[in-house]
Amino acid sequence: MNIFRRIFKIGQAEAHSAIDQLEDPIKMTEQGIRDMKEDLEKSLRALAEVKAMAIRSRNDAEAYRVKSDDYEHKAILLLQRAHKGDLETSEADRLAGEALVKKEENLKLAEQATADKEKFERSVQQLDQNIKTLRSTLSKWENELKTLKSRVMVSKATQTINKQLAQIDSSGTVALLERMKEKVAVEEALAESYGEIANESRTIDQEIEKALEKSQSRSTSDNVAALKAKLGLTEASE
Repeated sequence: MNIFRRIFKIGQAEAHSAIDQLEDPIKMTEQGIRDMKEDLEKSLRALAEVKAMAIRSRNDAEAYRVKSDDYEHKAILLLQRAHKGDLETSEADRLAGEALVKKEENLKLAEQATADKEKFERSVQQLDQNIKTLRSTLSKWENELKTLKSRVMVSKATQTINKQLAQIDSSGTVALLERMKEKVAVEEALAESYGEIANESRTIDQEIEKALEKSQSRSTSDNVAALKAKLGLTEASE
């Protein structure tokens, strides 16, 4: 069948240098599957037609046998009528002979129809086997196509990732990271330095404020003591 030649061509295409471009085998496989589906439809129509011819031949054979038996029966009736005197013997013999000729003609036609039926039935068996093989092959190639498409997707994704990884300059990246680490270290040291300066500034201010608070406290205490002495309240309060 043409379909098997196409399958063989698809197999050849896989070994062809075009395999480097994965889209080509996919398109070829898809086309092959479409062709197989068309062949399957044609085979199914042919199977239906041959089955119909086998059925018709079987019916024809049965009809010819019935007619053959009918002519034989008519020949018997003619001879019986002649024997009873209802019909002249010569006329009965002539008509009975014609009936027997018709009987043989229909018998041969029945045999021919039976032979045709058997031939068509063999063709039906062969077509049915071819259709089963075609369906099995079609299912196989549809599964192969799904697998091939999945492999193409994975291959493309892997290729993209590998290209991206291959384009990365490892030495440049390491140098960049080292510069970033150095810059961060400098920034951290600078931040710590500003923090220490800020703490030192706050400490001096606090010392000044505390010193002033102590002086003010002493001055107030002395003034209160002087006032008490003036009023003579020191001893009394004691």
